[in-house]
Amino acid sequence: MNQPEFDRHAESYRRLHAENIRITGESPDYFARNKVQHASRLAAGRPVRRLLDFGCGIGNATPFLREFFPDAEITGTDVSAASLDIARSHSGSAASFQVVEGDRLPFEDGHFSLVFVSCVFHHLDAEKHPVSLGEIRRVLAPDGLLALYEHNPWNPLTVRAVQACEFDEHAMLISAPRLKRIVTAAGFGQARTRYIVFYPRFLGFMRWSEPMLAWLPLGAQYCVSARR
Repeated sequence: MNQPEFDRHAESYRRLHAENIRITGESPDYFARNKVQHASRLAAGRPVRRLLDFGCGIGNATPFLREFFPDAEITGTDVSAASLDIARSHSGSAASFQVVEGDRLPFEDGHFSLVFVSCVFHHLDAEKHPVSLGEIRRVLAPDGLLALYEHNPWNPLTVRAVQACEFDEHAMLISAPRLKRIVTAAGFGQARTRYIVFYPRFLGFMRWSEPMLAWLPLGAQYCVSARR
């Protein structure tokens, strides 16, 4: 989607998202918290002073970023000013937000310890992937962490949900191996893939096993993590 489309969906985003994932028995907060908690495990043992939520939308992840990274200075960016207005109204002082215009991020080189990207790249044209990753790498500190989450096109329920979602009309899902190659080609090192979110709510008693299934390409979503 382009900026006007994101702006148009800003007010209805959370409602549409909740309706779209109702089959899982969970709310959007469950998925947002799951990814942030996963990113916190990836970053464990390394201080996170400044954190960028790239493509933060209406700020669904913000309260959980504050929960799991309590000492970090959190900044959210998006192309949609309408979405960021909603994020500000819901987040208070938990984070700051900046509109991105054009391809360049409005930050100095090496500014962030961690860049968190939650289901953004399937909205970008393929030729923008290297550009966006180049900017993310530029604003990451040396040895900074990229935690990039996407929908898994090898999971049939995920594909069904994306195809039925109004704001995913133009989405182009990306496989984990392909995205890992793009991340590596952008100059990142130590790229790894982990699959997440395997069980709906009615099988929640099985979720203790999900970390052990991270290798299995059937999770609803996945993470490509890498270091600058």
